[in-house]
Amino acid sequence: MKLLRYGPPGAEKPGLLADDGTIRDLSGHVEDIAGEVLTDAGLAALRAIDPASLPVVEGTPRMGPCVGRVGKFICIGLNYSDHAAETGAAVPEQPIVFFKATSAIVGPDDDVIIPKGSEQTDWEVELGVVIGTEARYVSEEDAMNHVAGYCVINDVSERDFQFNRGGQWVKGKSADTFGPIGPWLVTRDAVPDPQALGMWLEVDGHRYQNGSTATMIFGVAHLVSHLSQFMSLQPGDVISTGTPPGVGLGQKPPVYLQAGQVMRLGIEGLGEQTQRAVAWTG
Repeated sequence: MKLLRYGPPGAEKPGLLADDGTIRDLSGHVEDIAGEVLTDAGLAALRAIDPASLPVVEGTPRMGPCVGRVGKFICIGLNYSDHAAETGAAVPEQPIVFFKATSAIVGPDDDVIIPKGSEQTDWEVELGVVIGTEARYVSEEDAMNHVAGYCVINDVSERDFQFNRGGQWVKGKSADTFGPIGPWLVTRDAVPDPQALGMWLEVDGHRYQNGSTATMIFGVAHLVSHLSQFMSLQPGDVISTGTPPGVGLGQKPPVYLQAGQVMRLGIEGLGEQTQRAVAWTG
């Protein structure tokens, strides 16, 4: 299944993408794509619904973040061997874990706001993993049973804030609009191998990132198991699993986003995002 949320910010409705390409309204069955809806039982109930019986959503509504009420937005740094190489960083022996503020979450095609004073706003196409069943001290062998599905994430980053302003990376990762998620949550049964997905990102039509989840250092199962040793993972928690090479920081010389530029990015089978970079005007 491809689950989604559509409508104005803060008032999104649940839906699904039918095989005929139409958006179907699920609001008569569930309140949101969140919480218990993401458990195995909740997803099984949605699979039992005939999409043809659901109302068609007319027009082209705004797509919201594909998951609602995200409790934790957990990110993994330097998790692609080829990305670590382009930044000159050593391959980590254990996953590098940091958090992104949930207030950064926006829809997949919403504008990305370059923060006040920023000169180093960067892009990162990433595979998102959405937790469906509570995970606490789970083994790597059992970890995938706790995954609801997958989505596209742009882990937008401000590199000066991230590396030069002291403290941890969270300051460079958490500006409003720095977490586009979607367009769909693709359930795990529809993704046979999350470690074999092509992924890409373009800015103004120039292809900067062109990679594959096959070069992840720590795969999805390892990450879910690892994180569950330190915190419980709850339905709706999102893990952003790292980015392949081609970020602006890795260019020689570095290249960063400017107001008016357009990012397009996607992951095989999980859909595409498009964001326009705009200047902060507060």
